[in-house]
Formats: sequence, C-alpha cells, structure tokens
Amino acid sequence: MDIQALRHQQMMRAKEIIRTDDFEVMPPRLIAGADVGFEQGGDVTRAAIVILEYPSLKPVEFKLARIATQMPYIPGFLSFRETPALLQAWSQLELKPNLLYVDGHGISHPRRLGIASHFGLLVDTPTIGVAKKRLCGEYMPLDAGPDACQPLHHKDEQIGWVWRSKARCNPLFISAGHRISHDTALQWVKNVMAGYRLPEPTRWADAIASRRPAFLRWQQDNRITGL
Repeated sequence: MDIQALRHQQMMRAKEIIRTDDFEVMPPRLIAGADVGFEQGGDVTRAAIVILEYPSLKPVEFKLARIATQMPYIPGFLSFRETPALLQAWSQLELKPNLLYVDGHGISHPRRLGIASHFGLLVDTPTIGVAKKRLCGEYMPLDAGPDACQPLHHKDEQIGWVWRSKARCNPLFISAGHRISHDTALQWVKNVMAGYRLPEPTRWADAIASRRPAFLRWQQDNRITGL
C-alpha cells in the first residue's frame, strides 16, 4: 500500500471540497444517513444508506451493500477503505437526497478529507460529518448540559464543532463534509434531532446496518422484506 500516494490524493481532493453553502434544494425534501461497518473480522465492508423525508424524518428507502474489503485499516486513511461500499449502496438508491449525513468526519481530519468529505465529493452532494469521537483538533471544555457547544480547531483553523446533543451523553463532532459551511452543518444536525444522541439520519443508518430492534419494527410495520 503506497501511503505517500494516498496522502497526496487526500491533499489534492481536499482542495476540491466546497466549504460554503451550495444547495440545489433548501430546505431539503429528502435527507440521507450513511453508516459503514465491518464483518467477518474486517474481511467484509458493510455500508447502509437510508433516505428520510424532511421534515417528518420518516424513512422511505434504504439500501445495504456488502463487499469484500479492499484495503486494510490504516489510521487517517479510512475513507479509502469505506467509500467503495458506500458507492455501491448509493448506486442502488431510487431516490437521491438533497442533504447527506455521514457517520464520520468531514474536514475535521488531519488533511481535511474524512469519510464525509471524501464521499460527499464523490457523489457531489451537500454532506455533513457526524462523528462520535475526535480524530484531531482541540476544543475548550463543554458545559455539562445539553446544547453545550465549542468550536474545534486544528492548526489555527476551525475544522468543526463539538456539540453535546443530549444531557449525560458524550458530545458529537460535527464538521462540514462538502458543499456546506460550518454553521449550516451544525444547524442542520440540530434540525434533525428527535431526542436521541445521534441525528435521525445516522441513527437510522446505524439501525439498518446493525439490524437493531427499531429498524426491525419499522420493517415489519411497513411490510418491507429483504435487504
């Protein structure tokens, strides 16, 4: 694996990321959540994408792709490992979203190309990164209550927000992915919360990928079978 070539590719693609609001439809009619996991000891990459109506936040379509993992885990280069399965799931969608939420980092990455930025660039869709853990950067301590927020900085640049979505829960790391600004990314995460730690798009994507009870109930209620 040529790490230097991957690093160069990241730096070149990061220059293509649009960090300002560039929406074709706003407010969005359809939003999407994307989540990636691994099975069989990492040999299989599993990607889930779910489409929700806005503002009802009702799921209307989902696709799940499983493919052979194409590269090993290398810290800082996870997007190269995850995008092939995401692209396969995306290609199967009948509906396409106006705004995409990805479980992972956007520009809050050492070279400003986390999975949300990389995938958002590939599908040319306004994209937000919603990560559960920090990858890089520093921030001031957050207040204990819900809605506490601090900017995330790295090398004298703001690369995102650290936001506590729910009391007694660890904060989320929210960053612009592609075709969206920092402030708008944060606002549109807040716009799609429904009382849980995670925003609805990535919460549903995780539920589908992991076949959690909420997804199984929804699948049964809507008489949707198969993956």
